[in-house]
Amino acid sequence: MASRGRDCSIADALEVVGERWSMLALREVLLGERRFNQIAENTGASRDILAARLRKLVDAGVLEKRKYEDHPPRFEYFPTESAKALQPVLLGLMQWGDRYVHQGPPPTVYEHDCGAELHVKSVCEHCGEPVASRGLHPVRVGAVRGS
Repeated sequence: MASRGRDCSIADALEVVGERWSMLALREVLLGERRFNQIAENTGASRDILAARLRKLVDAGVLEKRKYEDHPPRFEYFPTESAKALQPVLLGLMQWGDRYVHQGPPPTVYEHDCGAELHVKSVCEHCGEPVASRGLHPVRVGAVRGS
């Protein structure tokens, strides 16, 4: 996808999922909601807006749409690998909102299978050190470091 300004995968990703109702629909599907009416109820999105966002997520390969009833036609939505890869992004956004936006105790807490409260942490895959903005250095593809 072409973006204006800096060539950036963040901008490209936001073209697919960077809208409130898309992210909330994705949250619901990743939490196990599959049917349109339940997704609409849990997100508060209007039916027209939700239908458009779900269609965009399906077209982008983030969700898979499967028919479960013929008359009238009704569909369920399932996460693809692409959607599952967004789980840490959603959890990180929730943590940021809990800390900097939401007033009072967090409205939702997630637990890991081990029973501990789940918190997302960014670490370098190579050395295991926590990622901090002071340690990030953009390198253009094909660029030589130090030049």
